[in-house]
Amino acid sequence: MDIELLKNIVDYGVIGLLGLMSFLAFWFWIERLMFYKGVDVKNFHTKEELEISLTNNINIISTFGSNAPYIGLLGTVFGIIITFYAMGHSDSLDAKMIMTSLALALKATAMGLLVAIPSIIFYNHLARRIEVILALWDIEQKRSFAS
Repeated sequence: MDIELLKNIVDYGVIGLLGLMSFLAFWFWIERLMFYKGVDVKNFHTKEELEISLTNNINIISTFGSNAPYIGLLGTVFGIIITFYAMGHSDSLDAKMIMTSLALALKATAMGLLVAIPSIIFYNHLARRIEVILALWDIEQKRSFAS
């Protein structure tokens, strides 16, 4: 198999997957924020029902945030393997080719971190919003018992 083809498959596959994860994390964060704006705690009969509704889809954001660095690292490892393979099949060692290939391989790790960091920020932001809404539910329950 052609080395350039392998590089492109790894590069576009890993970067494409990380790009998709980034888009979905952002999408679910926005979707949850819009949902939380419209939540009225009075419409829920139990705290568990409210919690289930509030936590829907946030595990996806957490999963992306925790796994994106590993996917990026996997792309880097594949890139380095391909670079060493190409070096082994080359008649001469070209430092420029080696450094360029290794730099491009490391871009996958950087992309993984660029997906993970915002995803974890999104998740933590939503987790705090959930805590606040659940606290509001508790306050509303105390008010209704007091009346």
